[in-house]
Amino acid sequence: MQAWRVHRNGEPGEVMRLEETDRPTPGDGQVLVEVRAANVNFPDALLCRGQYQVRPPLPFTPGVEVCGITEDGRRVLANPALPHGGFADYVVADEAALLPAPDALDDAEAAALHIGYQTGWFGLHRRARLQPGETLLVHAAAGGVGSAAVQLGKAAGARVIGVVGGPDKAAVARELGCDLVIDRRSEDLVAAVKEATGGRGADVVYDPVGGDAYAKSTKCVAFEGRILVIGFASGVIPTPALNHALVKNYSVVGLHWGLYNTKDPGAVRACHEELTKLAEQGIVKPLISERVAMAGAADAVQRVADGTSTGRIVVLPGGAR
Repeated sequence: MQAWRVHRNGEPGEVMRLEETDRPTPGDGQVLVEVRAANVNFPDALLCRGQYQVRPPLPFTPGVEVCGITEDGRRVLANPALPHGGFADYVVADEAALLPAPDALDDAEAAALHIGYQTGWFGLHRRARLQPGETLLVHAAAGGVGSAAVQLGKAAGARVIGVVGGPDKAAVARELGCDLVIDRRSEDLVAAVKEATGGRGADVVYDPVGGDAYAKSTKCVAFEGRILVIGFASGVIPTPALNHALVKNYSVVGLHWGLYNTKDPGAVRACHEELTKLAEQGIVKPLISERVAMAGAADAVQRVADGTSTGRIVVLPGGAR
């Protein structure tokens, strides 16, 4: 089969190589899955750089979520078992963690419904307890993770403010349904949020960026607000001033979605059932900006790493719909 493999750590566009290799062999409790679509995630870039919390042995294939077909014909969502990641014709995955692919979504959309939307659902509902009528501020609102949070925030009855970088991304955020879009490159984010909320600030902040985004969030979070720490796409991990959280009465809430797979797998399945219903109703639909052939995977991962993409880029090894 064909697979993209990483033999040394570095930038994805430099270290990912498309190679012919043997199909992976399932171990106990695992199944072989033919990949129909593999979603590109920021962690794929971190894996290539050797900066992810999981460091598979070299060489490995990146790609952390796929939609595919099992040998017995089931169409499923899967998190491939590294080092045999999703940018390949076949992967192995744990049978117990497979989820049925929603019929309402095609292969590319289904692949993108998994980690980003699960992260958004657990973050907004389990960790931040977002309530109808509250104001949700979403950083990187036009990106893969941010676009999912925007849709889920609207589904929850929140007023959603999207933060983006540039007019093209602002247009995408508006199409997603943001009630207000702030271009951080040309507007004062803190002043704009305070003006839009009558000085109150945002009740919930969804931050997959870190760095300056986090620092500005602390200046425009509401009394008893919650700042959700999702990730650090900026490359800068903030050091919270806890005295500031004390003085302003806000919470800093972390979310590592992967822990639910081991600590509470039943909650992951319940979340998937809810997301499937929302997809069937047309309330959520992953924003697929590009569908690229297998040969374009390395370039796609690099563009996600560089922050130049919008929505989701999905790699189609072949046979996808």
